Amino acid sequence: MNAYDFDKTIYNGDSTADFYLFCLKKHRSILLLTPSLLCAFCKYYVFKKGTKTEFKETMYRFLTKCNTENDVAEFWDKNCGKIKDFYINQKQDDDLIISASPEFLLNPICKKLGIKHLIASKVDCKSGKYSGINCHGEEKVRRFYEKFKNGEIDEFYSDSLSDTPIAEISKKAFIVDGNKITEWKFKK
Repeated sequence: MNAYDFDKTIYNGDSTADFYLFCLKKHRSILLLTPSLLCAFCKYYVFKKGTKTEFKETMYRFLTKCNTENDVAEFWDKNCGKIKDFYINQKQDDDLIISASPEFLLNPICKKLGIKHLIASKVDCKSGKYSGINCHGEEKVRRFYEKFKNGEIDEFYSDSLSDTPIAEISKKAFIVDGNKITEWKFKK
């Protein structure tokens, strides 16, 4: 099994940010949530208070202003071309996408691409509330073994060193920087 992070790895960009901007153009009332988003941003990123999950829950409040299922379908109709060629060319039947992005956002594109295995953050598509914690760092390893008890990852691809925990349990790991793929260099 090969495993891939999604954003900036097989998707050219950040799908959550792109989806937010897509929804903002369709649903201008999202702008009313800007003050709470700025406060949450400052609390987490500037003052280092709270958790990433709490920050993201505040950000995902924009979903209350959307018709999420329709918006997601329309978003992928316009953005499926942002899946990188390297992935399309090496895709296999048992691939796994493991991402901090919300499951409701990635599920439709995974189905479209024929990807059967997805592990992502569980976020309610109407309220923006998490069920569990953000699928990031060590949480990816925990969730991988929860789904695949004796699973093994042959190759893992990511754009971020925050994925080092899951890279370490993989037989081979690669860093993706745009269209450049290099072998993961672990610190000793």
